[in-house]
Amino acid sequence: MKILSRRSFKNGGREDAGAVTTRHKLLTSSWTADVHALETAIGRFTADRPLTNDCQVVFFEIAGDGQLHVNVTHQHQTRAVRGWAGPAKLPDGFVHNRRFGDTPPKQMIRHIKNVVFAVRDYSDLAADAG
Repeated sequence: MKILSRRSFKNGGREDAGAVTTRHKLLTSSWTADVHALETAIGRFTADRPLTNDCQVVFFEIAGDGQLHVNVTHQHQTRAVRGWAGPAKLPDGFVHNRRFGDTPPKQMIRHIKNVVFAVRDYSDLAADAG
């Protein structure tokens, strides 16, 4: 896959605040305009609301599948968010995944915002301690 973009947004310039990073790996131009709009909206997420759990949002396509896939990976485990699969533990953190087809961008951004700001699940600390 070809990586077309990588952007980082740090809590409106606040010191010691979390950051959300976006990137996309698109195979076609089908989702380019939507992804650009989504990344712009994500850039505004942390302007007014602090992010306490660094995360990365990745938009990608899979060959032969017309849907937009979205992974949101948090540094620390979060509680489940309705409509998202996961979490799966990866070396970089905990990932949740969702696919979008005919969903309007405003609705997609609402779903993405819900998982970006998902409440931290401190059970990962208990697992590390035990």
